[in-house]
Amino acid sequence: MTENNFWLKKMEISVSEAEKRTVRNAMNMQETYTAYLIETRSVEHTDGQSVLTDSLWRRYSEFELLRNYLLVYYPHIVVPPLPEKRAEFVWHKLSADNMDPDFVERRRIGLENFLLRVASHPILCRDKIFYLFLTQEGNWKETVNETGFQLKADSRLKALNATFRVKNPDKRFTDLKHYSDELQSVISHLLRVRARVADRLYGVYKVHGNYGRVFSEWSAIEKEMGDGLQSAGHHMDVYASSIDDILEDEEHYADQLKEYLFYAEALRAVCRKHELMQYDLEMAAQDLASKKQQCEELATGTVRTFSLKGMTTKLFGQETPEQREARIKVLEEQINEGEQQLKSKNLEGREFVKNAWADIERFKEQKNRDLKEALISYAVMQISMCKKGIQVWTNAKECFSKM
Repeated sequence: MTENNFWLKKMEISVSEAEKRTVRNAMNMQETYTAYLIETRSVEHTDGQSVLTDSLWRRYSEFELLRNYLLVYYPHIVVPPLPEKRAEFVWHKLSADNMDPDFVERRRIGLENFLLRVASHPILCRDKIFYLFLTQEGNWKETVNETGFQLKADSRLKALNATFRVKNPDKRFTDLKHYSDELQSVISHLLRVRARVADRLYGVYKVHGNYGRVFSEWSAIEKEMGDGLQSAGHHMDVYASSIDDILEDEEHYADQLKEYLFYAEALRAVCRKHELMQYDLEMAAQDLASKKQQCEELATGTVRTFSLKGMTTKLFGQETPEQREARIKVLEEQINEGEQQLKSKNLEGREFVKNAWADIERFKEQKNRDLKEALISYAVMQISMCKKGIQVWTNAKECFSKM
């Protein structure tokens, strides 16, 4: 593992290509999917030797398998999200088909970002399965399944039960869950607004194409005004055609926001795990208290609460002293085991909170930095776009003045 960690810190990772493939599945039906080429390259040069580059192909489902494994084995970590499987929050002129070349390209960038996020994480980068994901093409799935991570995954029913039955939830994690819900809601609303604005913007730019066509047609019937109209029409045509590149750039910023939309679910996953641990702790404490009460009742011969056992004793007679001693001995052993288990769960819970909160603080710093940078870049792009619009009409004005 030490060698692997050292290697991971001394390499570059990229998802350089996407390729559409068609295969026959287990049902002998044709299945089409996209495979992505992962390239890893050693950063260090030794003795003038060439830089070693490894490459292998992975499909999206394998990225999902890797992330599911990380979620199970590192429950206290805010695991980086994958890019969306199908396009959401898009303006309606853009294809939502998951096989569309533009969408595949954006997902390729998102998958590369996911790998870089994991590789730069101080704990996740050290994982052997992640190392093998980058270097071992054959039998990688079998290696993951051999870890037995599916058996360690918590069931949805248990998680739902914990949510409603925890008596003493940690306020910090409760607040974090509310924050993640609000973050998801705010970013979803922002993306919907951006999609509507992009749709209207597309219409405005394409109307300039109509200006260009009208000016060009008009120039054909005018002798003195012809050159000016033709030039103005050309400026309008160039302006109208630029919207496609602009909206493509906008989608890049939208994808940066979507990453944190999906990070909200990763935050909730940490909160759910803490709820499950708290639920197990409370159930263990409740079970221990019950056994202590039973032991006390047997020792004193008094029953403080109604029980089926107590009713049976009244109906069919008291236990012999030997039977009662045997039951007390069994209960005392169970109490000792329960106390050890409770102590272990308390230690585990404190360690989880400590590690989880350290990673949450790391995530918050990353989020603030990334979103600040993305929003500033988006504002700069909008300002630049408006300046180009002003320049187009300034050029058109000059053309009209020369007529």
